[in-house]
Amino acid sequence: MVKHMIIWKMKDEVADKAATAMEIKRALEGLVGKIEGLIEMHILTECYACSAGDVMMDSSFTDFAALEAYQKHPLHVAIADGLVRPAMCQRLSFDYDVL
Repeated sequence: MVKHMIIWKMKDEVADKAATAMEIKRALEGLVGKIEGLIEMHILTECYACSAGDVMMDSSFTDFAALEAYQKHPLHVAIADGLVRPAMCQRLSFDYDVL
């Protein structure tokens, strides 16, 4: 199994950060069962003020090939291009094998 974690920082100009985060959460978590190899997806939107980001994604895939396929999948690309990228100014990712 492969874990794919992302922390995003929202742009200052996002008018309603809470609503935007919830829209992203709903869209990304809705991909489970629609993209082969995507086991689970959890979007966290509640964090302490000392956190470096505003939204965190914690996702699991069957293997690295499934993660690569997800990144190019039209359903994911539509959400990334339509919701996530327009709202975010920073992105950090960390991918690893679960042994």
